[in-house]
Amino acid sequence: METKSTMETKMSRLFPAVASVGMAAMLALAGCGPRGNSPNVELIQDMMEQPAVQAQEADDTWGDGMSARVPPEHTQPLGFKPYRWPTDLDAALRDNKNPLAGNFSDEVLLTGQNHYNTNCLVCHGVKADGGGPLKGKYPLPIPTLLSDKIKNWPDAHIYHVITMGQGTMGPYGSMVPEKVRWQVVNYIRHLQKQ
Repeated sequence: METKSTMETKMSRLFPAVASVGMAAMLALAGCGPRGNSPNVELIQDMMEQPAVQAQEADDTWGDGMSARVPPEHTQPLGFKPYRWPTDLDAALRDNKNPLAGNFSDEVLLTGQNHYNTNCLVCHGVKADGGGPLKGKYPLPIPTLLSDKIKNWPDAHIYHVITMGQGTMGPYGSMVPEKVRWQVVNYIRHLQKQ
């Protein structure tokens, strides 16, 4: 029969061996990730092959075969700030103030110019005079942003038109972040001063 001290001695010798085997297993598992062109080692396949529905793939979960679902009503993405005055221009002009008013720094103007060139230039032109590439090809006249009428608009009015659209111009509120829309307003103000 073994004494308590003999068992403790055997355990103290066994523990380093168990610990080293455990450490070796952890190192082996840590080396399972991809290296260069080597594929992953899938220890738990459910982590790699999830039952998520791919885009445009049929899904019979809801009985209609659609995989692309409309989000529940009144949901919004994280960080999204809804525009408070979509149908009330008077309230927008009264309550919506340009947080970048008078800021014509290089950062603001370059960001505004970049987004103006991407979204507005095709119709309103490089100089905002309505002479963009679509001039003469579009069935309706394209307004200049240099007119006295638009120069006299408050910043919130230009922002409202960018956000909600006007006439045949579509809304950009869902495509261009709020701060960037204000930077575009400042860039338009910069073009109006030229």
